[in-house]
Amino acid sequence: MEFLEAHIDPSDRILDLGVENPFSKMMRERNFKVDNTSGEDLDLNTEAVQTSTYNVVTAFEIFEHLVAPYNVLANIKANKLVATVPLKLWFSSAYRSKTDMRDRHFHEFEDWQFDWLLEKAGWTIKSRKKWTNPVNKLGFRPVLRYFTPRYYAIYAERT
Repeated sequence: MEFLEAHIDPSDRILDLGVENPFSKMMRERNFKVDNTSGEDLDLNTEAVQTSTYNVVTAFEIFEHLVAPYNVLANIKANKLVATVPLKLWFSSAYRSKTDMRDRHFHEFEDWQFDWLLEKAGWTIKSRKKWTNPVNKLGFRPVLRYFTPRYYAIYAERT
């Protein structure tokens, strides 16, 4: 929320990619004007982002689920983007739910890969932030999670 509030004014109109979720509700509680997409497959249908109704698109943990995130990024009509993605960890394989087909990661990015994808889609990154995801478990990988960034946030503007 701090990252979003540092770059986006509550008066901006936001399209949050994905169905309503706890974070979109939190944004509304902080007086942001937010609408969500309706759960359509954004790989096949980018119509939701092709409207000029919004000047900001947010995508929190969305692009890793898409086969072709470039298509969505290139078709966004808004001039501001705030997005987060999980970073690829050398000590852990990509996430895959065995029970929910939509809860699988097709991509887990290295920061430079996501930056390059955004650049190719016509975005200029203005701000970045990485953070870790410590877990309270014993073991080699849980210890590594204290020191290895797991998430990557960007604020970008249309070039």
